[in-house]
Amino acid sequence: MAHFAQINQDNIVTQVIVAEQDFINTGLVGDPSTWIQTSYNTFGGQHKFGGTPLRKNYAGAGYLYTPELDAFIAPKPFESWVLNTETCLWEAPTLKPGDNYYWNEETLNWVEIPL
Repeated sequence: MAHFAQINQDNIVTQVIVAEQDFINTGLVGDPSTWIQTSYNTFGGQHKFGGTPLRKNYAGAGYLYTPELDAFIAPKPFESWVLNTETCLWEAPTLKPGDNYYWNEETLNWVEIPL
């Protein structure tokens, strides 16, 4: 079994299902050309078990499929963040200093979460 993402006319993922390619090809779930295989084990262009990565990131509803990069890209989390086209992940303007921080878009800074 594999994971497939269905995209709309704007290349936005509307749903992700587990299916066989033969089932997708039947057309029972819509036009087969609107379904693109995605890998649950791919993140940032890396396969977490050392296999071959597929389309940079595992797709989710609301993600954009970019044919030019053959990649799934999550919605942009903040206006100031920029897309890394190698990983197809959004990056903050500055590196996150540690795990206990959140991004403040108003100040464009990482803020430590009090413990």
